[in-house]
Amino acid sequence: MQNNRICQILGIEKPVIQGPLSWLTDARLVAAVSNAGGLGVLGPNAGLTVETEVSTPEETAEKMREEIRKTKMLTEKPFGVNLIPTPENDVWTPSIMQVIKEEGVKVVVYTGYGEGAVIPALFDELKNAGISIIYRDINPTPENTRLAEAAGADIIVATGFDEGGTLPGKALGTFSIVPLIADAVQNVPVLAAGGITDRRTARAAHALGASGVFAGSIFISTEESRVPQSVKDKIIDSDGLDMLLFRTMPDYYRSLPGKLAQKLVQMDKAGASNEELGKTMGGLRGLRIGMLEGNTDDGYISLGTGIGSIRNVKSVAEVVDELAI
Repeated sequence: MQNNRICQILGIEKPVIQGPLSWLTDARLVAAVSNAGGLGVLGPNAGLTVETEVSTPEETAEKMREEIRKTKMLTEKPFGVNLIPTPENDVWTPSIMQVIKEEGVKVVVYTGYGEGAVIPALFDELKNAGISIIYRDINPTPENTRLAEAAGADIIVATGFDEGGTLPGKALGTFSIVPLIADAVQNVPVLAAGGITDRRTARAAHALGASGVFAGSIFISTEESRVPQSVKDKIIDSDGLDMLLFRTMPDYYRSLPGKLAQKLVQMDKAGASNEELGKTMGGLRGLRIGMLEGNTDDGYISLGTGIGSIRNVKSVAEVVDELAI
């Protein structure tokens, strides 16, 4: 795919980017995606299995360094690291940035949350280090798209409400948000995210104006994924109609059925605040318990609505080939 702009910018063969997926990523999965021709991305807590009671920014960054080095032992292809900067009191990003630069990582997925998420000085630091920026705003709009492009983003992700994980505050589906964002950019290509799990949905993303896909749920069910077989079986046996939707911080989340997820839905219907729901949900701790331990009594299994097309466990290479149209 020599003429694809995503491939040209990132130095990859196929315009398929694996979403960061937090705890669910590790060197094996990320390297497999990159070796298959796509771009693997290490998320927060990549490779870890337990929470650290007290971790300084420097300690957290060193754990990421370890996983980066493990990934480099498994692939010579480009891969990325997730950054989630905040405009104020961000003690984590500087340490992670230092490791990213020292280890020669060439791509960052820059996740933006809320007003002020586009930090020009950070964009400049990344660009000066020769690092390509994939900008993914949790609430993509034409306005923040243009801000990110002006700041130096190389690629923009248009995330629809069909995705898994932290959902946009605007319940705008992938079919609506992708053309809106594709029309808003001036010179950079767009990745489509949300509900893309097979060749049909990948083709639809390209037809809507995307130059590639940004996918998460489909990689969770692969052979190389670190989630237990019990979670993979639940994905294979479910579809989007099984997902439970509830409010939380900052806006919405969804999960396959389980004791915790059902409790959150009941709390939501009873009028609990987003803050109360977020506290009960347990943030990414709940994801680790539900998806790494397979415990849906105390955790949750977050996925996109496109899981109905996932009918068996495939290799990462098979998934990348199917999504690379």
